[in-house]
Amino acid sequence: MAAAVATACSNDDDSGVGGTGGTGSGGSTTAIPGTNTEVDLPAVPDGLPEELFALGVASGDPLPDSVILWTRVVADPFDPGGGIGTEPIPVRWEIAADEDFSEVVGEGGTVTDSALAHSVHIDPSGLEPDTRYWYRFTVGDRVSPVGRTRTAPAAGANPDRLRFAFASCQNMQAGHWSAHRRLVEEEIDLVVFLGDYIYEESPRTGAARTYRSPPPVDLDTYRQRWGDYKSDADLQAVHAAVPWVNTWDDHEVVNNYAGLVPEGVSADDEAAIAEFTERRRAAYQVFYEHLPLRLDPPDGDEFVLHRSVAWGNLVNFFVLDTRQHRSDQIEGIPDLPVGAGPITAAAQDESRTMLGPEQEAWLGEELSATDATWNVIAQAVVMAPFPLLAEVFNLDQWDGYPAARRRLLNQLEGVSNPVVISGDVHLSALGHIPSDPDDPASAPLATEIVGTSISSTFPEDFVDLIESTASALPYVSYVNAKERGYVVCDLTPEEMRIDYRVVSTTATPDAGVETRSSFVVPAGTVVPRPT
Repeated sequence: MAAAVATACSNDDDSGVGGTGGTGSGGSTTAIPGTNTEVDLPAVPDGLPEELFALGVASGDPLPDSVILWTRVVADPFDPGGGIGTEPIPVRWEIAADEDFSEVVGEGGTVTDSALAHSVHIDPSGLEPDTRYWYRFTVGDRVSPVGRTRTAPAAGANPDRLRFAFASCQNMQAGHWSAHRRLVEEEIDLVVFLGDYIYEESPRTGAARTYRSPPPVDLDTYRQRWGDYKSDADLQAVHAAVPWVNTWDDHEVVNNYAGLVPEGVSADDEAAIAEFTERRRAAYQVFYEHLPLRLDPPDGDEFVLHRSVAWGNLVNFFVLDTRQHRSDQIEGIPDLPVGAGPITAAAQDESRTMLGPEQEAWLGEELSATDATWNVIAQAVVMAPFPLLAEVFNLDQWDGYPAARRRLLNQLEGVSNPVVISGDVHLSALGHIPSDPDDPASAPLATEIVGTSISSTFPEDFVDLIESTASALPYVSYVNAKERGYVVCDLTPEEMRIDYRVVSTTATPDAGVETRSSFVVPAGTVVPRPT
């Protein structure tokens, strides 16, 4: 198990492992468990507003002895300077074994500056495994909200349960986030978010909620758009209640981009590609600035996002990046929705990639080394064959990258209890991935759980069509394109229980939630069974 410990929450660049997450925020001081050692910090600048933690706190990417603690020192997220100017600001942090902070187990300080929007990423060490903690930040006499988090079980431990939720696609103009208000009430250990945390669209009159920020194109405007999203009290509450593991899809930059090619642009258009490269660089940096990621800040035009997160011997999560390294989408049929069309010979080209060669190699090495009971591939887009109608597919999904999908499925051969969790399509679906995607009757290889959206809608005119088409597939057990919500998965060594939790409406912020459907996948099988 030692090898698995070394790769827990890692990526394929050793410089991104461990305590590097805080260095881009002006540096962090390692926790000193059980002590109250003073940390020398410069004076707090004069004239700062009273509110300095307008976007709350968060934690993520837990290890057995650490978890990343996040905040951003910001008074007004819609001001280009955050309402605090450009001066460096000293920030203290504490982590405690109790909510009242009578038993502080670690503390330290950092100086954060405007280079990364005064964001703070702290990587405390020496914590106890499988343990709840509370944390907070201070700037002078200004105190942040208190967050609750937890560490992962010890390497080699055999926990009897992990209860996690996953979600995606929270377009705030499409509806209210009743799902987040209900999610904070769930007894879960972890949230896995599969992308489309923000949307880049223009403010729209008549929307459920209208953006205060302009369409994002650079550092200032992406920061303002993230301010729109992270100002939401219900989203802040979920972040403050439980650690998160995040990846992205397309809307964190722009719809349906592929690598360095935005939608509707030729890869030969050098001027457009250069302009988009600058935009993507800004979007990636702002993504890092606003989430509790155990990663180095973006370096130049790239950001190493893929990593693994272990929960003892019970489960390994392999967190993938399906946007940054992919080949451009194959052109679809002009009169159909963007990206829809047949799987052509060009799409079948062996050189086409979804993950890029380095990430593919990393995933293969990780999967060959895992000895966890459950192995969960956390990524954005649907992996199983999923026709929209007849021979028409969404070419932005894995259907548009069949050679890359075959390579990944080959890597899953022999892996214990493989599960793929996916988002992107604003519907719920459940089933298994055939070992040969071209043969629906081939042996089941992996379970795939597709979660509906927090608020983003599925086109109403196509709901009945997609539900009838998907329901006819022999490897699909469940589909629901009508309702919004999230998925709760209960993992034990014996089985995985899957609950589709849906809200009654996104028209109001306080809708109720119910379980629409539940399934169980016994260990050693991949085909879901209704409960």
